[in-house]
Amino acid sequence: MASADLREKLECSICLSIHTDPVTLRCDHNFCQGCIHRVLDTQEESGGYSCPECREKFQEQPALQRNIKLRNIVENFLSTQPGQEESQVFCSHCIHTPVPAVKSCLHCEVSLCENHLRVHKKSPEHVLCDPTTFLEDRKCFVHQEVLKYYCTDDAACVCVSCYVIGEHVGHKMVSLAEASESRKSKLRNVLQEVTTQREEMEKRVQSLEERRRKAQEKADDETERVTALFRDLRRRLENLEKKVMSDITRQAEQVLLYYDDIIRQLEIKKEELSMKMRHIEKLCNMTDPLTVLQESHTGDLCETEKGDNKVRDRHGGDLDVAGISHTLHTGLSDLISGVTGGIYIQPADISLDVTTASNDLQVSNDRKSASRAGRSQNHPDTAEKFQYYIPRFQYYTPQVLSSQSFCSGQHYWEVDVGGSESWRVGMCYPSIARRGDQSLIGYNDKSWGLDRTGDQYTVRHANKEIQLPDKLPSDRVRIYLDYEAGQISFYALCDPIRHLHTFTATFTEPLHAVLGVWKDCIKISGGRPEM
Repeated sequence: MASADLREKLECSICLSIHTDPVTLRCDHNFCQGCIHRVLDTQEESGGYSCPECREKFQEQPALQRNIKLRNIVENFLSTQPGQEESQVFCSHCIHTPVPAVKSCLHCEVSLCENHLRVHKKSPEHVLCDPTTFLEDRKCFVHQEVLKYYCTDDAACVCVSCYVIGEHVGHKMVSLAEASESRKSKLRNVLQEVTTQREEMEKRVQSLEERRRKAQEKADDETERVTALFRDLRRRLENLEKKVMSDITRQAEQVLLYYDDIIRQLEIKKEELSMKMRHIEKLCNMTDPLTVLQESHTGDLCETEKGDNKVRDRHGGDLDVAGISHTLHTGLSDLISGVTGGIYIQPADISLDVTTASNDLQVSNDRKSASRAGRSQNHPDTAEKFQYYIPRFQYYTPQVLSSQSFCSGQHYWEVDVGGSESWRVGMCYPSIARRGDQSLIGYNDKSWGLDRTGDQYTVRHANKEIQLPDKLPSDRVRIYLDYEAGQISFYALCDPIRHLHTFTATFTEPLHAVLGVWKDCIKISGGRPEM
């Protein structure tokens, strides 16, 4: 409905079609340029001019002002009406019935159908082009002549007058066709570059989508695993609760039965004593001495029951709280062990392999720390030892591998790097070179590392580095390995823990921890203590 209303407002009141090259009279009414020209030419013969819509009279032929704003509105409207006949250019002479134009004349500023094209003047100044509604764009706005040349000095399309007498005199000129081909050639080059960039972007998008899919799958797997873990925890907690409550109930029943038995025995004993009391009182109230003395069992009555009148505690009368606590604590410990094994990754117990350490590196006795040595350590001369000598610094590559290697599973280890301002930590294949530039951590495709030099922190692999934007917020670094997923990740152990970078690869060999110390000392931390 709104489109129909807009269409009605954009129609020329003369041809009743969408405005073509709209112009405005002084009375602010708009018409197609061709339509109003024909009307004014007809009115000229009658000696007077007037607006076809409001009938306002003009003494002289009114000037026509192109309505650029309306033209843009028409263009935008037509672009939203695909397949409609109004999107075509119509013949300016066919007033009563719109007929599609086949050519436009730049000289006359009209569009022509097949019939009117046959009778149109063929003189050179009448330049024909493909049908267009914006004829003024093809003419020089200064001389109102057809644009025929391209000024390379000013990068502008110009007419003959501009070239001969205008502001472009003496400038280098080429034909529009030549300039167009030159521009097309450049555009084709740009198109090729853009196409290549787009293909690269498409590949990156596909790669990221694949990684996103894998990340989602991993998250779903972890969610399912944790859900199953908590489901099992709830089941085991419920079983433990039932077991402990059943134990309490069983012990309570035994204790209550015990007290019931003691109370029953005491009640019987109390009744016997009451009967004895009544009999003794009866004898004490008798006046006949002979009767008192001759009463049977009088002697027994005069004796009190020492010891026998007490009911012994044969079984004890308290709950076994210690036993209940033991059952509870044992069950909870088993639950905690199950949680630790099911959801948390145990830290790897990393120790350094002295046989791989360079002579400039001192390894501690517990093989947990390494420091730059002031003099050569004379480590065993083996093929595994890092022996790359750097002449300009006059030292060997101060690096060392771990004794342990990992070929499956998830593991992590931590390093306290607070004691050094120049270090490298990471993981590598055992086939890493021990001499030459390829022996340095991260400078080859066999190692992945994080390093610090002064205040600059970098992650590096295959001699490609990525500088980290900030200083590490902690002196402790965690290296995490997921062998099957092909990931090595670095974290700063601040609060909260901060992810620094993750390398992704397809591992083809076992992986060793590796560290290098160029100044002072760093220490492995977070591992299980040695037994």
